Amino acid sequence: MSRPGASAERSAPNTVSLDITSIAAGGDGVARHDGMVVFVPRTAPGDRVRARVHAKGRFARGTLLDVEQAGAGRVAPACAHYGRDRCGGCQLQHLALDAQRDAKAHMVQDAFARIGKREVALPKVHAAGEPWRYRRKLTLALRRRADGWRAGLHRAGAPDEIFALDDCLITDARIVAGFRDVLAQGTHLLPRVASLRASLRAEGDDLLLVVEGAEVWPEAKAFAAAVRSVSATWWVNDAGRRRLLLDRRGASAAGASFVQVNADVAALMGAHVEAAVQAHAPRTVIDAYAGTGDVAVALAARGVTVTAIELDPDASAVCAARLTAPSRAIAARVEDALPDLLPADVILLNPPRAGVDAAVTAALAACSPAPRAIVYVSCDPATLARDVGRLPGWRVLSLDCFDMFPQTAHVETVCVLVPEAA
Repeated sequence: MSRPGASAERSAPNTVSLDITSIAAGGDGVARHDGMVVFVPRTAPGDRVRARVHAKGRFARGTLLDVEQAGAGRVAPACAHYGRDRCGGCQLQHLALDAQRDAKAHMVQDAFARIGKREVALPKVHAAGEPWRYRRKLTLALRRRADGWRAGLHRAGAPDEIFALDDCLITDARIVAGFRDVLAQGTHLLPRVASLRASLRAEGDDLLLVVEGAEVWPEAKAFAAAVRSVSATWWVNDAGRRRLLLDRRGASAAGASFVQVNADVAALMGAHVEAAVQAHAPRTVIDAYAGTGDVAVALAARGVTVTAIELDPDASAVCAARLTAPSRAIAARVEDALPDLLPADVILLNPPRAGVDAAVTAALAACSPAPRAIVYVSCDPATLARDVGRLPGWRVLSLDCFDMFPQTAHVETVCVLVPEAA
């Protein structure tokens, strides 16, 4: 039985020395104190740190005060925003690249053990290209102030706070310069609201802009015309309706659709995924969450009949235009369309961060005959492990990670599953 006042004492913050042993999902360092796990941002394995600790139920959060002894993997962050402004865009700039990748491999292995109840070997982390200036997309928060608009990124641990962005060292310099042009040319024409969100991404030589927020925007087309450095501009209103304001490009394209932000690693991972599918000699493949169909088109070119499912109608239309019969594209939710399309030799899953709906794993578990393989591409180890845990009749054939987002705690994973009897 706890003594009176014990919970109050445990909840009061206190300053202690901690030994950091590992990196948790999300990028925080992990230590133990007073029988609890303590998560301390911006710490490295092997660090001995002084931190202010505040208990939260069965675990505790720590605020780093000082590094008393640095671990072997600690380095000085390259970006001034990382320390000065507590930028939330990166979580691991204080770690050398090898230490970052080791941490990511352990995050995936740990997620499979804790969430998926599967023991897997430590996966390899593949990398390509440069660890800086790799991002082809940048999203900024915009806040209206008395003296004009402020555009910046959120502070770590304080989602309501933003700081003015001077530069982002993991983002393509063209995009950073493009945002400066957008703010210089068009802020006087933005909607009269307190806050907005804006995303700018590069597609070849073009910059594509999406502005999100506001119920009405009378100056929308005037804004799009004013920002001359941007090739195409979309507006997504508060109701979620997307509208193309202006497109200066000659050909129609799904410019507002999802794209991998790191072109070099995306190419490496795409080749790996294609090879993983082809290893099972499929005649038919269902490519779920297919986007604009890069993998589907590559497989179809090799004689595979591909059915590509994608919810975004613009992306699905581009995919359909790239495929020829008998391959096809379907604009639908995967959980709605998949059951009627099964069986197929190989299923390719590439869902958003939330993972797949339970109806998807249920349909795959019930499919007869079972697919030869499921190739699952994931950007979140936790939801990947959860979904694999929903497929008890399947075993993990291979598990590979791709460092799509250096300096951050995010990692892409390709998991190949085969039936237990295979």
